[in-house]
Amino acid sequence: MVSQGTAVLGADEFAAWFRLLESPGVGPAALRRLLAACGSAPAVLACDAATLREIAGAAASRALAIEPPEYSARLQAALAWLGGGADRQALTLGDPRYPAALLQTTDPPPLLYVQGDVACLSRPSIAIVGSRHCTPQGDANARAFAAALGQAGQVIVSGLALGIDAAAHEGALQAGAATIAVVGTGLDRVYPARHRALAHRIAAQGALVSEFSPGMPPLADNFPRRNRIIAGLTQGTLVVEAALQSGSLITARLASEAGREVFAMPGSIHAPQSRGCHALLKQGAKLVETAQDILEELLASPVAAIAGPNRGTSGAAGKPAPEPAADPLLAALGHDPVTLDALISRTGWPAHELSAKLMELELEGRVSRLPGGLYQRLFIG
Repeated sequence: MVSQGTAVLGADEFAAWFRLLESPGVGPAALRRLLAACGSAPAVLACDAATLREIAGAAASRALAIEPPEYSARLQAALAWLGGGADRQALTLGDPRYPAALLQTTDPPPLLYVQGDVACLSRPSIAIVGSRHCTPQGDANARAFAAALGQAGQVIVSGLALGIDAAAHEGALQAGAATIAVVGTGLDRVYPARHRALAHRIAAQGALVSEFSPGMPPLADNFPRRNRIIAGLTQGTLVVEAALQSGSLITARLASEAGREVFAMPGSIHAPQSRGCHALLKQGAKLVETAQDILEELLASPVAAIAGPNRGTSGAAGKPAPEPAADPLLAALGHDPVTLDALISRTGWPAHELSAKLMELELEGRVSRLPGGLYQRLFIG
């Protein structure tokens, strides 16, 4: 067998799938035609050249007539990875464990490599994506929403990237919820490398997923392609922060095309990281301020309110926690990043007193110091 944890895909059948997928010239459309006509990957490889040409065209027939370069070494590497633990799986389109939501999309990956809990791929889920260069507030929002949605039973799906992706995974893990990282490399690699420990925690509490075979490096073209899996696995996609050219907008578009919900979090009109979200809102995405806004769309029946990061946390009786005592400096900070000179003008305080108070609030986690001498209030319940 390919791995201890699978009773569906044997090594010979996996090798047949691998041959089809690793052969240049056999694209997704040709592969689907071949599988539909022949019934299985081994049956495709058993066909003669004339039959293959009639079903899928000359290019696919020629590709399957010649073994791809370094094919044997790549196949052995994939088999070695799959045999490395019971939590490592290969799911094909015909596997009953293949996520049904992904099957309903126009271009489901023919084979998924999974490390972790395969079952969580079929549970209710929400994607949380956004900028790699997020603000402290965006990071806090992603963590808080992931935690709240995870506690409500949603699996949190993201892409293991820097910024919002990592914050979403961390929020889910800290809340004890399952999270899925869909990556643009083989599962024997972690990109970015600094997320190696995070990837191990995700595999233990959820799953790592890739359509790319072990050994695949982090090529630029792989990441927009993996976004269709993030969008397709989930009931909806929440964009926390995004620039106008962000890859997160690709995920949102793919989610919309797949008939899934798209949510966007508003931000400052002056922040570049908010412009992508504002563009989505103009196009009809649902504006969200709390996790409850999302759950109302995803769940068929009303659920108890779950506070977002700007609404405090729920107490034992389900009542919102009291707001912290009003602070005139926090009020003066407002919602947008602001300079020290602007705060002096707003408060009338001497610079040394203002700096001391800002440092105190920063140590309390209520204010963040940004590049360029800016300060921003953190709205965390």
